[in-house]
Parts: sequence; structure tokens; C-alpha cells
Amino acid sequence: MKLVQPKPIYILWLREMKTFVRAKSRVIGSLLMPILFLGFLGSGFAGVILPGLPSGVTYLQFLVPGMIGMTIIFSSMFAGMSVLWDRQFGFLKEIMVTPVSRVTIVLGRIAGGATTSVIQAVAILILSLFLGFQISGASGLLLALVFMVMVAISFIGLGLAIASRLKDMQGFGLIMNFIMFPLLFLSGAIYPMENLPSVISWVGYINPLTFGIDGMRGALIGASSLPLMVDFGVLVVFCAAMVFLGAYLFEKSEAV
Repeated sequence: MKLVQPKPIYILWLREMKTFVRAKSRVIGSLLMPILFLGFLGSGFAGVILPGLPSGVTYLQFLVPGMIGMTIIFSSMFAGMSVLWDRQFGFLKEIMVTPVSRVTIVLGRIAGGATTSVIQAVAILILSLFLGFQISGASGLLLALVFMVMVAISFIGLGLAIASRLKDMQGFGLIMNFIMFPLLFLSGAIYPMENLPSVISWVGYINPLTFGIDGMRGALIGASSLPLMVDFGVLVVFCAAMVFLGAYLFEKSEAV
């Protein structure tokens, strides 16, 4: 049996896409909070000179990449939750007894989850254009898409790793919220990292989401706290680690 099988990956990806298209309430719910943040914070602080903002960058320009990051990590929770749903309703057992490696199953779920996450992130980006957000250029947009994909894969891998060890959906939701909100608030998504106390800012710089949002900010508006190669390098390492961890723990998990 091959370790990685392209056709099952495609089938699992297609299933995730069909589920995404049919679950309209899920799509609306995942987009609502970033839209509210953009609408209220972006317009409310439009005329405020916030300490730590790069020169010539408005708060809306600063905020949009952070909201894209928020959209991606929130959607990662649904990718992990789907494992628990499939375990509860027996679908996970059915696919795990087929002659398909568990690595293939994980890659199929990551591919589907990453695609839906990036679609939602692009939707937020498009909506932000109507609020006055400006992209630095076409090359910056393509680079931002690369960062979106890496952030999506990383946190979907983390979500799958956690879901592999749990059977309770409520417990999974509590754990993911406990993880995601500190990651979000310590990533520079809503306010500049320079405004935080030095000890907390150092904690923020070991947060992988910080590098993802900083990379998207540098790609989209040309203003990043760190060199883009540093952001890219850290994300590549974290992304590979989360895919490996998710595959390893899923391999050890039980279908029931």
C-alpha cells in the first residue's frame, strides 16, 4: 500500500468542498466576526494615530491582514471538529478500514480544510477593498496567498492533532478557543506588537501566527516588522511540524 495516494486525497478534498458549499451557516458565521472587527474597529479608529503603526499606514490597512489571519485560524477549528463528527457518525471508521493510508486521509482533510480557509480569507480581503483597503501590487497578492495557505495548513494540522486525541466535541471547542484566542491577541493582528510590554511581546514572537500575519502584512501593504524571508522560513518549519504531528497522532488514533 502506498503511503500517499493522490486519488483518495482528491476524494476527501472534494467531500470537504461539498460540505463547505452546503453549510451556508458555517460560512456566514466564520466571516461575521472578522467583518464586524473590520467595520467597527477599522472605521472607529480610522482617524486615530495609533502608536507603533508603520509610517503612512492607516489602522484599516494594518487591521485587514490580522482579520485574514483570524478567519483562517477560526476555520481550522471546523477542520478538527469534522473529525469528531465523522467519528461519532461512523464515517471515520469506514474510511480507516479501507486500503488507504492514514497519512493520505490526513493530507486529504488538510487539503480540503486549507482550500475552504483560503476561500474565506480571500472573501474577507475582497470585502475589505470596499472599505478602502489597498493592496500594494499583484506580486504582493500572490505572496500573501502563499502565506495564507501556509497558515491554513499549519493550524488545520494542529486542529487535527488535537481532535485525534479527543472524542468530546464540547471539550475540543473549549480547548481550541483556549489556544486560538491567546494566539490571536499575541500575534499583532489587532494592535502593533511594539505596544505590548517587553515580556509579553517576546512571547508574541514565539507565536507562529505572528509570522503569518506579519508576512501577509508585508506582502499586502509593504510594511512588516520582520523581513519576509524570516516570516516565510518560520512558517515553513511550523507548517511541516504541524503536518507531521497531525499525521502522527492521527495514525495512533482510534476510529471509535
